[in-house]
Amino acid sequence: VQLQASGGGLVQPGGSPRLSCVTSRTIYSFNSMGWYRQAPGKQRELVATITSGVGINYADSVKGRFTVSRDNPKNTMYLQMNSLKPEDTAVYYCRVDDLYGFQYWGQGTLVTVSS
Repeated sequence: VQLQASGGGLVQPGGSPRLSCVTSRTIYSFNSMGWYRQAPGKQRELVATITSGVGINYADSVKGRFTVSRDNPKNTMYLQMNSLKPEDTAVYYCRVDDLYGFQYWGQGTLVTVSS
């Protein structure tokens, strides 16, 4: 499975970029899809996930500001980010878990929040 993440860049505080993650396989072959991020000097952390039969989960730090969604026909997952803060600066990765439990990661897209 190949994942292509895009949409990062330099964003001003309060900005609202949208990240995209296009998969090479139909979304229906995945048990879960999600966004993770890794800030400089920190461990990678969960941002948001969509899990079949479970629903959507958000990290407390992004609840109410970020929205994860997917477009099944386009095999694409999105992360709409609103009210960005400098502490949201990180490399954002998309990840999918297939029906057999294998995990696949995208290459990451850097989001820098700065004025």
